[in-house]
Amino acid sequence: MDIDEIMMNAEERMENALDALHGAFGAVRTGRASSKVLDRIKVDYYGAMTPINQLAGVKAPDAHLLVIEPWDKSSLKSIERAIQESDLGVTPSNDGMVIRLPFPELTEERRRELVKQCKGYAEDARVSVRNARRDANTQLGKAEKEGEITEDDQRRGEGDVQKLTDKYIAKIEDAFKAKEAEVMEI
Repeated sequence: MDIDEIMMNAEERMENALDALHGAFGAVRTGRASSKVLDRIKVDYYGAMTPINQLAGVKAPDAHLLVIEPWDKSSLKSIERAIQESDLGVTPSNDGMVIRLPFPELTEERRRELVKQCKGYAEDARVSVRNARRDANTQLGKAEKEGEITEDDQRRGEGDVQKLTDKYIAKIEDAFKAKEAEVMEI
């Protein structure tokens, strides 16, 4: 395996870690209603676990309300039950046609809990990036031992991997700071 392949593989893994972090941040509830908070909730629909956005239209008529309008009205109760069983912290109201999810203002204590949760997601992403760095350095060492690359190439490759790691760690830190500001915003 040559240095370019190793670098591309490491960068792809680091990019995946960053994408996963953005997905996790999207599911964290902030002060305003967002349909992204429903993305991880699955509904038992005729024996298949199905995401809510595949069963219903989700609208946000104002900053503190989501309206879920199922295309199949028979799935209304299942959607409501799935939301109640989730850790969303919102009580749905069902009028027989749509489900309304009122999002109350977050308390200071709840905001701090959400920031702590986001910090955990960011740390998981950092660990994934470091694991990609470790694996790339291991591959570089193996390639040097097998005579595919020189020792100088290995050292240069490890330096490049470290620069790539630093770049992605900085991106993760920026994403965390932005999410922290969004959560703490009143």
